[in-house]
Amino acid sequence: MAALCLSACGASVIAADDVATESEDRLELQIGVRPDISCPDELEAEVGAEVRCTLTAEDDPTEYGVTVSVTSVDGDDAQLDIQVDDEPQG
Repeated sequence: MAALCLSACGASVIAADDVATESEDRLELQIGVRPDISCPDELEAEVGAEVRCTLTAEDDPTEYGVTVSVTSVDGDDAQLDIQVDDEPQG
């Protein structure tokens, strides 16, 4: 799980770039390699909200889906759950 501070945004949504960066940071800590994640949409800062993103790693063009969901919101902090699909897209 990842915690993302919402105070910089000053809103009840998390920018797509912030979701992607936080997801990259968390996965890099878990696997030791920084993936490239892109998220097409912002994420509502409410429990249960989710966004689908796309992950690639280093020079491998294989794309995996990533689901980022909000598990809790406490003031300006949102807790995120990041799940990478088991199988590549397409």
